[in-house]
Amino acid sequence: MAAHVPLLINGRFIKSRSKQTLPVINPTNQKILAEVPLTTPAEINAAVRGAQEAQRAWREESLPTRMRLMLEYQRLLKNNLLPLAKIVAEDNGKTLEDAKGDVFRGIEVVEFACSLPTLMMGETAENVAKGVDTYSIRQPLGVCAGICPFNFPVMIPLWMFPLATACGNAFILKPSEQVPLAAIRLAELFMQAGAPKGLLQVVHGGKEQVDALLTHPDIRALSFVGSVAVGRHVYETGCRHHKRVNALAGAKNHMIVMPDADKNQTINALVGASCGAAGQRCMAISAAVLVGKTRQWLPDITRAMKNAQPGPWKNPKADFGPIINKISLERIRYLIAEGKKSGAQCLLDGSKCKVTGYEKGNWLGPTLFAKVTPDMSIYKEEIFGPVLVTLEAPSLEAAIELINADPRGNGAAIFTSSGAAARRFQHEIEAGQVGINVPIPVALPFFSFTGWKDSFYGDLRTYGKQGVMFYTETKTVTTRWLDSNKKTAANMTIRLK
Repeated sequence: MAAHVPLLINGRFIKSRSKQTLPVINPTNQKILAEVPLTTPAEINAAVRGAQEAQRAWREESLPTRMRLMLEYQRLLKNNLLPLAKIVAEDNGKTLEDAKGDVFRGIEVVEFACSLPTLMMGETAENVAKGVDTYSIRQPLGVCAGICPFNFPVMIPLWMFPLATACGNAFILKPSEQVPLAAIRLAELFMQAGAPKGLLQVVHGGKEQVDALLTHPDIRALSFVGSVAVGRHVYETGCRHHKRVNALAGAKNHMIVMPDADKNQTINALVGASCGAAGQRCMAISAAVLVGKTRQWLPDITRAMKNAQPGPWKNPKADFGPIINKISLERIRYLIAEGKKSGAQCLLDGSKCKVTGYEKGNWLGPTLFAKVTPDMSIYKEEIFGPVLVTLEAPSLEAAIELINADPRGNGAAIFTSSGAAARRFQHEIEAGQVGINVPIPVALPFFSFTGWKDSFYGDLRTYGKQGVMFYTETKTVTTRWLDSNKKTAANMTIRLK
């Protein structure tokens, strides 16, 4: 019998009382790794109450104390990087190198949280009126929550709870029900680092549990990463219940290929950005816009993509792993078939891919389409697989116009040797994260993750300075201290007492 994934409630890992569970399935072979419970309403309430109690004491701890917790946590995470990566590889199916990258990018956010004392500083102005000074201070919100996707089981939880707790909040983490195992290990290491009992709570489940967090009156803020449809639901529901919400949603990220770009570097970047992590990342390049004569590069792009092959994480030659589940795999296969029906030219079809010895795995090989137009479903839908569609544009102006017409705006890239083209692209493109000869331009955590349009719902972004603002309230204090030798209303009040 598969083990039950525990809840973390008030400093104890416990078995849920829920009778409902979901299987945690290894996508390379369909073996059940564990059973994850659908947390009961009583357990969610207990988690919130415990978080409130822990936060009341934690908010009074000094900033250096919180910083030292993060320093110790990042040390433990680094010491456990490989074991954590192996959990991710088994749970999610990523290659080992990709899983190690998942862990390391999360550690970078914890390292950023170590600089919190400076980031929590307010502002001061003297003599805003005669003898009157004003200053601002940052204070924690209270209990915050995070809802995580399957594709980065370590990185995205670490985007959330370390910064939130460093700011003085308590946190309730709901990892993806498809990949909950790494989150449990993250919580164990957090407590080992010295986190107070109840500061981090972990619950599991699906939509019902998400809605319980969204509507709970004692949760002040909620972070989410996932699809556009769910992101919109999270944002609208959370806002209706008076919560601060940032919801990172889906994407259709483009790369413009200019004729003056370095051909080999561009093609290598394009293949890695479209097939890496099996295309299951919100910053994957899933649409290439070939400008002018670069349409002639398609045979070379086809050959390069054909060399990228999926496989199990224990195979060091595998370039990427499986699709997360059977439903997602069938959806991608359906979109590939629809692309063919709509008239797109399928130069490489990975929909019938098999991996020897792992025939039950959710395998999808690299897939490449040419002659794609914006009205086709293969372009309009976020595929979330190793599928690249190519479109053609006569000029940089036309390529920018095409990209800006898309309702999503997570990221966009251009490959060129022209500074003028790069400057125009970065100025005019309607996307939050822009790459110039960089295919996946996710900035380091001292910046913020800045999706635009339907790729983001909210005001303040994730991590970076905006992340600190998201997890804190600003209080403005205006003071006036009168000369004790003067007769004032305040002095009179004192004498009367």
